[in-house]
Parts: sequence; C-alpha cells; structure tokens
Amino acid sequence: MKFKIDENLPVEITEELRLLGHDADSVKDEGLSGCPDSSLMKTVEHEQRIFCTLDKGIADIRKYPPSKYAGIVLFRPPSHGKGQVLEFVKAHLKEILSFELKSKLAVISESGLRIRQQPLH
Repeated sequence: MKFKIDENLPVEITEELRLLGHDADSVKDEGLSGCPDSSLMKTVEHEQRIFCTLDKGIADIRKYPPSKYAGIVLFRPPSHGKGQVLEFVKAHLKEILSFELKSKLAVISESGLRIRQQPLH
C-alpha cells in the first residue's frame, strides 16, 4: 500500500509503515508542511496514496469525497501528545492495513473503527 503521512502525525509512523513493507512518505519530508489542505489533497489524489491525518477538516466528505482518493484515515486519539498519538496509531495499524480503503474514509477512535463512503446520488 502507498501512504502519505500528514505533518500533524509523528514522523515515526512513516518509518513504521516502511518497516511493514509499505511505500510511505510524509508531508514534512516532501516540503509540503503548511500547504493548504486543498493543495495537499490534490497531491494525495494525484499520487493515489492513502492519506493519514489528525485533521478533522479532511474528513468532510463533501469537500474531500472519498471516491477521489486511495483512502483517507482520520485518527482520533484520546490525547494529542506525540507519544500518545504514536502509540494510538501503532496500536491500530494492523486494523487499518486489513481493510480495503480505496474510496473510503476510515475514522479510528477509542470506540473503534468507522468506515464512511460517499453516498450514492
């Protein structure tokens, strides 16, 4: 799987995914830090990478319809300290990697995994 890790997540997540055999890069490594969400998501769409973030704005399926992306993963940890976020994400990686994420938004919180798709019209 191909991933892009948002700047609001610990950089160690990129390495963790690489160790698991996935193609992962980060917003920071590519010099995209501070880039507007709309520009960043165009890059994610073009590269067809699963985007991992803490940014709730990216989970707006009207603005960023899941059908346009390889997948969006929104992590909602109970705490936002770097160590706590890293542990939360690592604890849920196997769960994320077991799902077909194409055209889906996955929201991971303390209460579990919720998958959203864009409604059909």
